[in-house]
Amino acid sequence: MRIVELILSAVGFVLCLPLLLFAILAIRLNSPGAAIFRQTRVGRNQKPFILYKLRTMSTGTVQAGTHEVSASSVTSVGRFLRATKLDELPQLWNVLKGEMALVGPRPCLPVQTALIEEREKRGVFEILPGITGLAQVEGIDMSDPERLAERDGDYVGEKSLSLDLRIILATVTGKGNGDRIRKES
Repeated sequence: MRIVELILSAVGFVLCLPLLLFAILAIRLNSPGAAIFRQTRVGRNQKPFILYKLRTMSTGTVQAGTHEVSASSVTSVGRFLRATKLDELPQLWNVLKGEMALVGPRPCLPVQTALIEEREKRGVFEILPGITGLAQVEGIDMSDPERLAERDGDYVGEKSLSLDLRIILATVTGKGNGDRIRKES
């Protein structure tokens, strides 16, 4: 399966490069700061790694779970990138580096201790985190750590090529909403 992921990631990276460059330009024209966002995430065996994404929030936004961040932090270009899931494209580099898979539990932040504890109980850290996952296409995000970890654990037990292909197809066709952003109060 790893060789298939490497081939798909390399081909995807090359094919999406013009789109990625256009998105980088749009981000830079829309708001100051780097277009590629780097953040420490928890990977396989709880090993930290640097995850790459297109920046969708204003520079200086607090490092927290998306559900804990104010909606006003998301830029106008960022709203589009999040809605289309294009902000995830740079993670193909993480797949090529062997830090992530195309499909698996979405990697969490080291400060999301409740989620880490729940995932640890269910053996979720035994596999690589993914760009997309079962919980994400089902609309479950990190704001419900126990439910998310439970579904991630189900994925670990059910993992197969056919399930991965169904999740990829669901992602590409727009299933799932991504992580919720805190509403303004």
